[in-house]
Amino acid sequence: MNTGNEKDTQLQRSMKSRHLFMLSLGGVIGTGLFLNAGFTINQAGPGGAVLAYIVGGILLYLVMTCLGELSVKMPVTGSFQTYATKYIGPASGFTLGWMYWLGSATTAGVEFTAAGMVMQRWFPDTPVWIWCAVFIVLLFAFNALTTKGFAETEYWFAGIKVLAVLVFIVVGIGAIFGFVSMEGRPAPFLSNFTAEGGLFPFGITIVFVTMMNVVFSYQGSELIGIAAGETENPQKNIPRAIRNVVFRILMFYVASVMILSALFPSSELGLLESPFVTVFDAVGIPFAADIMNFVILTALLSVGNSCLYAATRLLWALSHSGMAHPVFGKLTKRSVPLNALLATLAFSLLSLLTSVLAADTVYVLLMSVSGIAVTFTWMGIALSQFNFRRQYLREGGKVEDLQFVAPFYPVMPILCLALCTFILLFPIFDATQRFGLYYGIAALVVFYLYYYLRYGRKKSKHPDIPTQG
Repeated sequence: MNTGNEKDTQLQRSMKSRHLFMLSLGGVIGTGLFLNAGFTINQAGPGGAVLAYIVGGILLYLVMTCLGELSVKMPVTGSFQTYATKYIGPASGFTLGWMYWLGSATTAGVEFTAAGMVMQRWFPDTPVWIWCAVFIVLLFAFNALTTKGFAETEYWFAGIKVLAVLVFIVVGIGAIFGFVSMEGRPAPFLSNFTAEGGLFPFGITIVFVTMMNVVFSYQGSELIGIAAGETENPQKNIPRAIRNVVFRILMFYVASVMILSALFPSSELGLLESPFVTVFDAVGIPFAADIMNFVILTALLSVGNSCLYAATRLLWALSHSGMAHPVFGKLTKRSVPLNALLATLAFSLLSLLTSVLAADTVYVLLMSVSGIAVTFTWMGIALSQFNFRRQYLREGGKVEDLQFVAPFYPVMPILCLALCTFILLFPIFDATQRFGLYYGIAALVVFYLYYYLRYGRKKSKHPDIPTQG
């Protein structure tokens, strides 16, 4: 088994600050924004959708500050799985790692399917599964590059998405107030916020039922932690990335949801495959809709790319902590965990089911399973930070010596745990999400049982975590 020092030298610290920031930001801007935002508005109403994304943004802030404190102190690949092993227990680290791998690999599959659906605009007669297969091969090539090559590719992908969202916000505001014409429609101003039952046409409860969709949308921000082991000067770059990324994510999502809610009645949004494409199509800019469709395609592939990166690195870390087969811990000459990548891609092939078996139902089910898996992961991050700080203080450590501090301890990790638990109660009110919750809980139980049957109560072989400061 490799030691902690050997493990750190195997993966290269080649990511710069700009890579880390755009990786986390780009990992969030994908299906959740471009395709699912309209669905959320349709389900919860304009006010409900805005409230859901704001609450999700608050939860995201809590998670990221907890993760930031841990990642700056202990910048290792494996991140929250390694922290959970040390500060909660080996069984929890094992379960958390495999749950996140399951969620990330599933999300990658969802992105493959969504990208295939986007291609239907240009090739309506080509089956979705063919495009899924094409994109799987493409993303395999991206992830088989060096880490620096992957990071550079993802940086430009994310840049395209951010620019597209900014353009959409400008065009959308112009259309709301009549500065930009939408197929001769009168300027809606804010009338759609009060139409069809007002801000909360289905009540407040439905807001929390849709929260799993919001959590799914925000998934990927925690890539900052996973990439910490491959980041240059993590003590400086991780805090900077966290401070920048959370508020930009919240701004992009809330602004986009408010604009879509103002431009379309919520009932109409439920029928639009991508309201972003519809807006650009309606304003009459030549080829604008096709350009936006291409941007959405790159966005989906970018998120899929990020998810494959996260799941692959986590599987590699699980192998090095004795929690996965040693074959997944091997690296190529370019320091890429190829076996872990192939295993993750193989699992992601389940996405092809969505094009042949009850496409809409399976798609929402996969999204729900992924959202539930990441919710459990966020809970693990919060509990790890709570236990870390308590142990750190008990051993005589001083808060002022930490280079990144989660404020208001212990309120923040406790509030994060409470919000996550609260959110997990509501999928039971939605038939499709209910099955996702059952599958998620079943997976949690299976991973814990497997750990105790396989390892008993013996301490895992996880390496010592290098600390800074």
